[in-house]
Amino acid sequence: MRIPFVLAATLALAAPVLAQTTAATAASAPVPATANALLTPSPLPLRYPPFDKIRDADIGPALDQGMTEQLAEVATIADNPEPATFENTIVALERGGSTLGRASTLLFSLLGADANPARLKLQADYATRLSAHRDAISLNPKLFARIESLYQRRASLNLGAQEQRLVERYYNNLIRAGAKLDEAGKSRMKAINAELAGLGARFNQNVLSEVNDSAVVVDSVEALAGLSEEQISAAAAAAKARGLEGKYVIALLNTTGQPALTQLENRALRERIYTTSIARGSRGNAFDNTALVSRVVTLRAERARLLGFATHADFVLKDETAQTPQAVNAMLRQLAPAAVASARREGAELQAMVDKEQAAKGQPSFQVAAWDWSFYSEKVRAAKYGFDESQLKPYFEMKNVLENGVFYAAGQLYGLRFKERHDLPVYHPDVLVYDVFNADGSQLAIFIADMYARPSKRGGAWMNAYVDQSGLMDQKPVVANHLNIPKPADGKPTLLTWDEVNTMFHEFGHALHGMFSNVRYPSMAGTRVPRDFVEYPSQVNEMWADWPSILANYAKHYKTGEPMPRALLDKVLAAKQFNQGFATTEYLSAAMLDQRWHQLALEQIPAADRVMAFESQVLREEGYDYAAVPPRYRTPYFSHIMGGYAAGYYAYVWSEVLDANTVQWFKANGGLKRELGDAFRAKLLSQGGSQDAITLFRSLVGHEPQIQPLLQRRGLVLDTDKKPSKGASSAAGKPSATAASKDAAKDRVKSAEKAATK
Repeated sequence: MRIPFVLAATLALAAPVLAQTTAATAASAPVPATANALLTPSPLPLRYPPFDKIRDADIGPALDQGMTEQLAEVATIADNPEPATFENTIVALERGGSTLGRASTLLFSLLGADANPARLKLQADYATRLSAHRDAISLNPKLFARIESLYQRRASLNLGAQEQRLVERYYNNLIRAGAKLDEAGKSRMKAINAELAGLGARFNQNVLSEVNDSAVVVDSVEALAGLSEEQISAAAAAAKARGLEGKYVIALLNTTGQPALTQLENRALRERIYTTSIARGSRGNAFDNTALVSRVVTLRAERARLLGFATHADFVLKDETAQTPQAVNAMLRQLAPAAVASARREGAELQAMVDKEQAAKGQPSFQVAAWDWSFYSEKVRAAKYGFDESQLKPYFEMKNVLENGVFYAAGQLYGLRFKERHDLPVYHPDVLVYDVFNADGSQLAIFIADMYARPSKRGGAWMNAYVDQSGLMDQKPVVANHLNIPKPADGKPTLLTWDEVNTMFHEFGHALHGMFSNVRYPSMAGTRVPRDFVEYPSQVNEMWADWPSILANYAKHYKTGEPMPRALLDKVLAAKQFNQGFATTEYLSAAMLDQRWHQLALEQIPAADRVMAFESQVLREEGYDYAAVPPRYRTPYFSHIMGGYAAGYYAYVWSEVLDANTVQWFKANGGLKRELGDAFRAKLLSQGGSQDAITLFRSLVGHEPQIQPLLQRRGLVLDTDKKPSKGASSAAGKPSATAASKDAAKDRVKSAEKAATK
């Protein structure tokens, strides 16, 4: 399961007007080096950011000026003596906020991709100020009165479907921001939002700091047996950069599992890396996040209650396709028993491998632990399918995968063409830039590829837009993909794992969603869709990673150029369901942690010293107390739920139901065909948030979402004849899915399918 992270516009939820990135027209002359390049639209193609002209010292003044400008724009709209119309209110808001949009987009994008002390300080300094600015707009009573007037008259205004939907979105967003609260409620809402903004910034900075602080130092090269020469050279270079000449540093990623665990033969070192990884954020040091988690969850619960919701999950899900926590719980609890059972079967295979190996050595066996899973799963894969990761990697050189795999698939399916350019500035030397052209030769977008991990970059993988598409603003998109691929030593090739290949295809699916956007209004552009829908197009794009004709075009040996042998390719395809119990369980346990944290009522939230105990309680109660498969993210470094995925991490599997149905649609209609790609683009990818999400899905595949394709894909079968495992019940004492009869299991399938269509 790829866990990308889409970098949502930080300013979009409470006040969609803040998310615009550029003004209607671009300056015609270059910005002088001494000027603040953020104060005027970029003169570069498609308003691509002039990274070489933007100084960190420019960002604060641009944010200040942007807030001042936007407040003046909003005041003009709110104080307009003329009756509210769509043009003088909604369109005026859509056109506003250009300076603030440029500055905030730039800051928050670079905080993710290339943070430095100056940018981190800006984040800390402006978090509460930007929150107060959002509230000043969202809680402006005159502005709300105008939008409420339009909302109440929307049926008689002769608006198009997109315009009426936009009015409804503005109205609902302002209601959810607290526009109907009394003055005391608004005052408390402002205080909550300000504190949450500051806590969120601290949490993310702690995560980044501790990832770097927790890097594992290794004294001898012998301990690194199993790593390639390139990986060892990279570890030596990382140590040298830290002033640790002669040693080796293994950097951590912000996930529980770490890439090195797949290859390291030294079990003691594997355990050390794993225990270091899972302790992050809860060690009682300067980066401990447990108190922050408790406070954030408390404030979110209070805000939800202030707005009339029982919990934060109720508040969030009301605006998603899921609509209710009950629908999400039904989905997660339906999948959980099958996933954990599959993971335990996989664990038994690993244990048999360990027992056999240890017996051959004449040594006592040991119980497979979490730090052993990746290492021995590769051995089991080799035994079952005749290959392991090391055999694949020489065929997956990074740039070749990008250009002859990801881009090639987009060319075959959509007719796109890509051309690398070297004349545009970048914020880091490793960044690649491409022009993207339609089949007719017209420019569609500019694409930025930032693939390497570095200490200044947060973990995970994500897409973000520097410029959103908009017909109103005459804008074409500039979008970026970010991965965290370990960079090899100078002169060495960047060889990818199969998971990294899939992640590259996944993130480019998000990029296509942004680049194909063809809407009029900026706040409906691209990936501005419900959170539990946004992962759907990106997951569909993964299907092309192992599509035979695509794989054959890019799976070529980095030295010889020889294609991957057909026998090895067939083995890769045969192993698609391998280790899916592990992958599904580690994801689902994190998703359920997110839900249980945000389904707590205000009075139920544990104090800081009970945060980790509550996590353990949830895993036990939900049936995930299988120590060999920990959650993909533990609470103190679960960055998703401190950002846009709070109560929304379930979105990956919710979207995957839609994805699996769509893959089935592609295959049933001929697979990799231009007419199917054109249909997917026209009916769904180009629509952004201009229509109801599930309506878009139905218009493409012709039926309601069905869960069976997902179960088949992952090799998950509900074993309803077995008794439930101890502790596999919900917090409310209701039986888990394993306790039900076959008829009840069928009912759950129908229920989940119905919930997915809401």
